[in-house]
Amino acid sequence: MRDPRIETLARNLIQYSVKLQKGEKVLIENFGLERELVTALVKEAHQVGGIPFVSIKDHQVDRALLLEASEEQLKKTAEFEATVMKEMDAYIGLRAGNNISELSDVPGDKMALHSKTVGTIVHREIRVPKTKWCVLRYPTSSMAQLADMSTEAFEDFYFNVCNLDYGKMDKAMDSLVALMNKTDKVRIVAPNTDLTFSIKDIPAIKCAGEYNIPDGEVYTAPIKDSVNGTITYNTQSPYQGFVYENISFTFKDGKIVDATANDTDRINHILDTDEGARYIGEFAIGVNPFILHPMKDTLFDEKIDGSIHFTPGQTYDNASNGNNSAIHWDIVLIQREEYGGGELYFDDVLIRKDGRFVIDELQCLNPENLK
Repeated sequence: MRDPRIETLARNLIQYSVKLQKGEKVLIENFGLERELVTALVKEAHQVGGIPFVSIKDHQVDRALLLEASEEQLKKTAEFEATVMKEMDAYIGLRAGNNISELSDVPGDKMALHSKTVGTIVHREIRVPKTKWCVLRYPTSSMAQLADMSTEAFEDFYFNVCNLDYGKMDKAMDSLVALMNKTDKVRIVAPNTDLTFSIKDIPAIKCAGEYNIPDGEVYTAPIKDSVNGTITYNTQSPYQGFVYENISFTFKDGKIVDATANDTDRINHILDTDEGARYIGEFAIGVNPFILHPMKDTLFDEKIDGSIHFTPGQTYDNASNGNNSAIHWDIVLIQREEYGGGELYFDDVLIRKDGRFVIDELQCLNPENLK
């Protein structure tokens, strides 16, 4: 029997997230075959009069391709995929698979080359600015294991998170957007963290189920050279097939001048990908009431209630500070009390303490008001 929650998710993705219209073309790109949801998406796209296209990829096959990939090969791959992406009005990227570390032994220079070709040409230059897109994970036994949950319990959690009322969240975010758009100085305080920067005149953008599922963040970017101080993240962060822990960055006039982690050499290699990789492209505040703990999956972890993420690399066009990079790495700091607590200040006014908003106009974003 088909799980009705899958049909609900497919309907939300097609009708709410990418708002597919009659005659519009949508590319459904699935990494690791999840036949039920892909089929439901195809049917829902047809139902609204859209034209669906499907691309199936596999992480093990990608690993084999990347291990010996030449620059010419990856440029041609980017050219091939860009030709398809240019024809699309919408894109749904469905990420699944049984091993988040499948690419962990692909050399860093190969991963960087992939980011500079396929990642940049297909996704950053075409898909992100020129299509209506949404990216999501799909519940697998591997994800359940990472979350320390049974498969059934994780599936229940997943559908609660992905099928919540994002329209309600969207309206609740308006007050935070308005406040951020009036703010100059931001200060973040937490254990081994004291960081200041300016977000003056850079737009705040709300994310409530249109670009990511699950969703639940409001993002902007710091003025590129305004970041000073130290941030020490308290979540594990997978990137390019390796799981980083105990990440700490020290900034001077916007640039990461010192970076340490469980593999300090490896993290500095990433930050040396290009000049922009040592500057921050995004600052975001997470508010999803159902996501409370990290599970080594960025699409979930960056939405954790009571969190922020501070992202080395590429900025977004709609909240741009001018930073350009092949890297975009969302790394999460949770400020709820059980994770060490912390404060978030806008123009020297405390707006959130230990993960809870404390000023009246933002109370609507505390978890009990979003469920």
